Amino acid sequence: MVQKVTGATDQFTGPHRGLTGGRIRARRLDLGLRQGDLAERMGISPSYLNLIEHDRRKIAGKLLAKAARALDTDVATLARGAGAALIDGLLDAAAMAPDPGPDLPRSGAPDLSRAGEFASRFPDWAALAVSQARRIATLERVVETLNDRLSHDPFLSQALHDVLSTATAIRSTSAILADDGEIDPEWRARFHRNPFEDSQRLADSARGLVGYLDGAGQAETSIASPQEEVQAWLAAQNHHLAALETGVDDVEKALPRGATGPARSLMRDFALVYAHDARRLPLSALRAALAQGGPDPARLAQTFGADLHSVFRRLSCLPEGVNGRPVGLVACDASGTLTFRKPLDGFPLPRFGAACPLWPLYLALSRPHTAIRQVVQQAGQMSPRFVTFSQALHRPGGGFDAPPVTTAMMLILPDDADTPAQPIGISCRICPRPACAARREPSIVASLS
Repeated sequence: MVQKVTGATDQFTGPHRGLTGGRIRARRLDLGLRQGDLAERMGISPSYLNLIEHDRRKIAGKLLAKAARALDTDVATLARGAGAALIDGLLDAAAMAPDPGPDLPRSGAPDLSRAGEFASRFPDWAALAVSQARRIATLERVVETLNDRLSHDPFLSQALHDVLSTATAIRSTSAILADDGEIDPEWRARFHRNPFEDSQRLADSARGLVGYLDGAGQAETSIASPQEEVQAWLAAQNHHLAALETGVDDVEKALPRGATGPARSLMRDFALVYAHDARRLPLSALRAALAQGGPDPARLAQTFGADLHSVFRRLSCLPEGVNGRPVGLVACDASGTLTFRKPLDGFPLPRFGAACPLWPLYLALSRPHTAIRQVVQQAGQMSPRFVTFSQALHRPGGGFDAPPVTTAMMLILPDDADTPAQPIGISCRICPRPACAARREPSIVASLS
């Protein structure tokens, strides 16, 4: 849990709290934007924007997020100034620091109450620390993705098997040709042709394997299957299909033009479910219910007469998130195979194998139709906390003798409460938590430290 900085941050959160409009105006002028252009991007009238810029009208929530996107900045910078955004970055960097463990002293832990003082006295060094922390977080996500691929990726296993089997075939044919014994001319011609064809297949397999591994640098954007193509399409739209929010039944209008084959079929299936959810939980009514009672999935399900999975999906596709913060969602089938992933910063989701963060999801599989709420915290000295809502549902498989189809879904929300949390790691191979009773293998992090 990140501690709230007081005292040193008063200069950013106290007397300047009401100057959001002035910061919007200053940023607009720096970018050379006219007031009418910014108002059009925000979807409001120029006169209303003028009142906002002169602090005669308050701005928050979705409208503030629109202003931040239009001005190519973040909400924190507009709401509280660049100094507060820098302090938030320092606190995030402190939250990502690893737990020193029971055998190491804690004297090196940062004093959070002095983050504001450090940011104001040494802004350049503070910005460098924030940048380095974000770079480390990005590299950690790449390592997690590579670890998951090396351990569980079926494509990687198949590609390596193809390379090895082709190399073995070439070696066997070469051994026959190198033999001094007489070989029928027709068979000798075949043996000469086989190494050439096999070498071409080996080159193609190796080229594809190298390209696939090179794509691991883009941990969340590399595409290796139709399902991941669908998720990349949704990520580009922030998982919000605006064309289906107005009651339009023609899902084809929401699909990208270039998608074909299996990916387009999966996109159509997702769009059909999205349109059904949008009719059942209209966006305006959902926002009103959130403003009144907060993101309680059970209450929302009761209010709209919907199942929890529909509520989970609708909350995950809100363009502004919940309380201005992003939402994560993950789903799996009865075998535990992930069928949907919407990652969330600070909460890594594996692509292929089972992992510690998914324990609440898999717990739901063992308790069908039971709603499970669990607060979890990642490994680290002051790691972020999340509240997860999970449920597994059965639906008929078609016919009396057909087995039911089971789908488990887990909604992930940032959590700021100070309640006890279930500790979770990343995966055993790179988890720094040595005392976990469920550990399956030693951590390479421990062996390198």
